[in-house]
Amino acid sequence: MALNRPVIPESPLLRTSLLFVVIAAVCLTVADLEITTVDPWAEMARVGLGMITPNFFATESLAKALINTVAFAIVGVALANVIGFGLALIFRYRAVRVGCAFVRAVHELFWGLIFLQVFGLSTITGVLAIAIPYSGIIAKVYSEILEEADKAPLNSLPAGTSTISTYFFVRVPDVWAHFKTYSLYRLECGLRSSAILGFVGLPTLGFHLESAFKQGHFSEVSALLILFYIVIATIRKWAYAKLIPLYILLALWALPSGVPIMWENAARFFTQDIVPYPLRVAETIDATSLSAFWVWFSDLFINQAVPGIFNTLVLTMIALVGSDVLTLIFFPLISPLFFGRFGRTMGHVFLVVARSTPEYILAYILLQLWGPSMIPAVVALSLHNGAIIGHLMGRYTEELNLRPDRSSGLNLYAFEALPRIYPQFLAFLFYRWEVILRETAILGILGIATLGFYVDSAFADIRIDKALILILITALLNVAVDALSRYIRARLRLKTTPDVK
Repeated sequence: MALNRPVIPESPLLRTSLLFVVIAAVCLTVADLEITTVDPWAEMARVGLGMITPNFFATESLAKALINTVAFAIVGVALANVIGFGLALIFRYRAVRVGCAFVRAVHELFWGLIFLQVFGLSTITGVLAIAIPYSGIIAKVYSEILEEADKAPLNSLPAGTSTISTYFFVRVPDVWAHFKTYSLYRLECGLRSSAILGFVGLPTLGFHLESAFKQGHFSEVSALLILFYIVIATIRKWAYAKLIPLYILLALWALPSGVPIMWENAARFFTQDIVPYPLRVAETIDATSLSAFWVWFSDLFINQAVPGIFNTLVLTMIALVGSDVLTLIFFPLISPLFFGRFGRTMGHVFLVVARSTPEYILAYILLQLWGPSMIPAVVALSLHNGAIIGHLMGRYTEELNLRPDRSSGLNLYAFEALPRIYPQFLAFLFYRWEVILRETAILGILGIATLGFYVDSAFADIRIDKALILILITALLNVAVDALSRYIRARLRLKTTPDVK
């Protein structure tokens, strides 16, 4: 009888992995990895003391900030689900795929900065900043779930069945459980996005986090983060499908009113602010104005876009491989193959904290400790994404069927578990590549010289035309990386659903 031998990853998977490690190593040689603060250890000690002495009574309107965070997330994600669900039906059309790729390529914080110019600090700014990019993400994911679903039920359909009937009565029931699971995960992401939007002025937890950290009130920071972790950790306890309609109604009622929308500002945004300066001041669009525009655009591209793209890609590749390494360390923490109940519980707590802390907030904290280099961003991105993928991989190991006389310890890890989950591990890593690039770009708002740094500078100088062109370049870069990621996954035949053996 043939033995159930472990599945060794095929050489293309290993070659691809080593190629990305080499690229990241080259990027390390040109990355800014200097700690610039005078006494980082003293500041870290102050932060650490604050983390273990939370003060839940220091923040005014704490309950309201928490409610606002949840309300923005629920309404934004609910709207995104409706739009994304419909777009998944027609996702096969190139125009839809390109449109979804573009809107999801722009980070929700960038969308927030754009809508601030149009609607000010209003409710619609927060809701749309979450709903628009999430619509593109959800449409993509739902369409991929449908593509990977069993095609057998389609063979029994009578001739002439409409696309809509096929979608709602054949395809959707078969994958509904996957849709619900992903929607819950997207709500978790929405909570993080909602918190981050506080850094641009919306009344969510991020607003109070930034204020407390700037004032050195680390006990207040600790209390805010603990409450946020509790909301994330208990999401499966309160986000029941039957209660979602009620939650949406309550969230709509609880959303803050914000400031009144100044419609004249919105009109000026679309008719003047977004028009490139040389064309805006020209009396007519002729050869002279077009020449002036080319000089203006060339200066913007060479002096801001090119260095921003370079630093964004360097940081992205280092963080991608950093996430790779941390995933390999993290997934055993919650796997029944390696730890008992108590150990897995501690592992779950650690991974919940690591993946629940938005990269932006973690990078913001580390920047205060180490200074504005790439080190805080690398640590924040690697830790967050490594925890997300590590959690998924640890759960996959629960479904592995291993021999009763299997090895243990390091041999079990290296020759039994890892080879079986390696294809899914790479699939998720390449899937997160696009996400890491999006996050890398917006970390520039914190002072790191990625594309977001130049975008934020343009907004600060009220150069909306420059900001939007840089955001467009960011989106195109993201679309290119997403296309490359999909090509690699298709070439290696990688998918996120495991082949349990």
